[in-house]
Amino acid sequence: MLYNKVFYEDREIENERLELTDKGSLYFLGSNVTFRNCTLVLKVSGRNLIFDQGTRFIDCTFEVKQELKNHQDWVFASLKGCRFKGRLTGCDFGHWPSYSERAGHGSIEDCDFTEARLDGCRIMGSDPATIRFPKWPCFTFLDPIRRAPELRGVKWPGRFGRITVEELHTQPAPTRSLTYHAPSIARRMETTEEELRAVIEKFDCIVY
Repeated sequence: MLYNKVFYEDREIENERLELTDKGSLYFLGSNVTFRNCTLVLKVSGRNLIFDQGTRFIDCTFEVKQELKNHQDWVFASLKGCRFKGRLTGCDFGHWPSYSERAGHGSIEDCDFTEARLDGCRIMGSDPATIRFPKWPCFTFLDPIRRAPELRGVKWPGRFGRITVEELHTQPAPTRSLTYHAPSIARRMETTEEELRAVIEKFDCIVY
């Protein structure tokens, strides 16, 4: 398939609504571009969205109209004061220089995910204290690697303990938070939302 290539680079874009929705296009949000107070409507898969180092989003809103899966390019971008809406699965945000050279330029602060549904999403190398996470039925492990021994110390329902909690210590070193969607976990891990919440409520290192 021949894609139409759309480039945003070497400029500042302010107060615009950008519809990145054409599945026949590749959107390059490239180097030295700043989006300020923009709304970006996303309705393409992660492979159609290419971020580069130096891409900056300031006070922008992302309306994710199609579930965005396994999109790691966020770690190439600087995100400040942004709001996210919609479903994101397996996405990483923040500062992760060991991921690639380009990811050394990434950051996230003062962003709001309360209107998003996150599942398997991580904040890397940035302070999660500045982030507003989605409430239940999403839940967020804070500082999961350091708190892993404590979290392994209780019995978790279904397969969640064996498959996820037991392996928290193997997350990449910059992992500062890890967010899951309880209904999705319940389906995959042979448990229920109620059983998960009963354990989650025991920990002050889990936001829900």
